[in-house]
Amino acid sequence: MNKAVAGLVAHVGEPPDIETSSDGYASRFRGKVGEYLLGVQERGLFSLLEQPPVPPASTVLDVGGGHAQLAPPLASAGYRVTVAGSDASCGMRLARHDGAPAIDFVACDLLQMPFADRKFDVVTSVRLMAHIDDWPRLVAELCRVADKTVIIDFPVYSSVNALSLLTFPLKKRIEKNTRTYRSFFGGEVRKAFASHGFRQTREWRQFVLPMALHRALPKATLTQQAEGLMRKAGLTGLVGNPVLARFDRED
Repeated sequence: MNKAVAGLVAHVGEPPDIETSSDGYASRFRGKVGEYLLGVQERGLFSLLEQPPVPPASTVLDVGGGHAQLAPPLASAGYRVTVAGSDASCGMRLARHDGAPAIDFVACDLLQMPFADRKFDVVTSVRLMAHIDDWPRLVAELCRVADKTVIIDFPVYSSVNALSLLTFPLKKRIEKNTRTYRSFFGGEVRKAFASHGFRQTREWRQFVLPMALHRALPKATLTQQAEGLMRKAGLTGLVGNPVLARFDRED
């Protein structure tokens, strides 16, 4: 792995990707249930890369990707991957991964990254936007450094997540180390990207049942089977959450 480039985060408060890059956060995805949750996310990511096709060897910037959920599978698939993290510590999990030599890491302010305009073919970011106060600024920066495509995830209100304010205490009791987060209306996200010349072309909704419920029932394969049935029936495409969305530059 390349040596991290030193950088300072300009916005106030600890950047959220420091937490998501930690071993404590990774513990939320241990075991068979964790493998299942990350597997659905990975399946969605590669589905979005397929149409229109983004060929292997394309350059990918994974913003806030120190959690190592996207970068290793992307590198294994042949993409040339760079991860941007808010602090050098965000590269620690990546450095321990088997695919580390194929992944570059840069520590920098994620809202003002040291990359040229349209530097990367694709920009990805998961587990980040819902925890950024100035999320429109993040969208602007993702669009600035992306040449063709941006793929992000975000929780939406048009799902069981609409009850998030009521169910958050239960979620925290189950997950122990969960954090507060912002949910979005799809229209406001599409409008933000459109202001930078990007149009949403596809989306992949992940779960109908709350992720906390899956974690609360680590041996309950019935919940996973139920998700499979709901996806086949088309329910996930209507109310699934969180949403992985692909935005393509209109020119």
